[in-house]
Order: sequence, then C-alpha cells, then structure tokens
Amino acid sequence: MRIAAILGIEKGITSIIGSGGKTTLMYVLAEELMTESSVILCTSTHIIIPKQYELVTGGEEELAEALLKHRAVCVGTAAQNGKITASQIPFERLGKMADYVLVEADGAKGLPLKAHASYEPYEPVIPKLSRRVIEVVGADGLGGIVKEVCHRPDIWARLAGEDTGSIVTPEKEARVIRAEALADTVYINKTDAIKEKGDLAELARLIPYQTFMGSLKKRYIEKCH
Repeated sequence: MRIAAILGIEKGITSIIGSGGKTTLMYVLAEELMTESSVILCTSTHIIIPKQYELVTGGEEELAEALLKHRAVCVGTAAQNGKITASQIPFERLGKMADYVLVEADGAKGLPLKAHASYEPYEPVIPKLSRRVIEVVGADGLGGIVKEVCHRPDIWARLAGEDTGSIVTPEKEARVIRAEALADTVYINKTDAIKEKGDLAELARLIPYQTFMGSLKKRYIEKCH
C-alpha cells in the first residue's frame, strides 16, 4: 500500500513541517499521487529546486500550461543558491489548480530534530487552507546531544526543560512536540537507523496525535495510533 494512502492524504493542501525528511516525504507523495492526479509541489519558506519536476516561476497562465503537459510541477519564486521561495500565486489559487498541493512549510538545516521560533520570522509558515499538517521527526536524532542534532537547540531545550548539552530522549522529544502542538499527524522517519526499537515505541506512545513511523528511504511506513 502506498505511503500517501496510509497517511490518508486528501485532495487539497497538505503542509509538511519538522525535520529529518520533509523534502523526501514531499517527493515520495508527489511520485505516488501523480500517477492518477495533478500535483503541485511548493514551499512557504525556502527549498532547493527539485530537478525532477518542471519549475514554474510565473503566474497562473504559465502554471496551467505546465499542468497540461506534466502531472506534477513545482512552483515558486527564484531565490539565491539554487533555491526558491513561495510562489507569487496565492495558496488559495494553487489549491484550485491541481488535485493535490504539497507544501514544505519549514526548514531544519538538514538536522534530524528541531523546535520552532515564535518570533519573526515566525515558523513554520502553514497555509491557512491546509487540510493536513504532517510533522516529520528524524529518529536518528534520538540519543544525540541537543546542540548537535536539533535546529534551534535553545528553543528545543527550553521546551523540553533541559539544557543544550543534554541527551535527546523519546520523552523529551515528545514533550517538545506536545508543547508546540503544530500538526495533526506525526511521521517518525529513519527508524532503520535506530537499534533501540523500544525508544521508537516510547516516542510514538507519548505523541498525542495520529502517529506513523518507518523509513522513507526504504518506502516503509506503519501506523502506531
């Protein structure tokens, strides 16, 4: 069964936040959904331009033409260092131009875990019309030192009630997720990198939202609750 189906991705806007595999999840979902539907990939912050999809940097007319030629396209505004920012087309319009709109709404600088800033620039930037908000968590951050495996370690440590030199445990990560309360679904990724499977089960148990775990690299997912 496909990951998109197991996650219950609905037509409309799905926002992906967190760390440890957001971009990979967006690509996997797009690949699955585009077999039968039209898909727009985009961001509300910054992402590296995906090479496997047509990039639209113009308006609605250019996007409509691209969607006639391709099942999936990426939209955005050109930025520096091979990245794009949010498209000039409002999310409300994007949601009407394709069956599915997948939004990477966060940044984590490649680290497995993160906390979010409540000051400008606020994050994550979740479009109001999002049908689903999926938070990705990198399981390979468990057991690491906060300041080494967490983006915005000071905020993460404060929410966890710890210091940045402490060890990340399932209890602490779950505490951060509960304190922020940003998503309706959590996907614990990279479970194949963890030897202590009890840590994964404990983390999933402590998350009060619909929770899944698996490995996007191996295209594996299972529902926890």
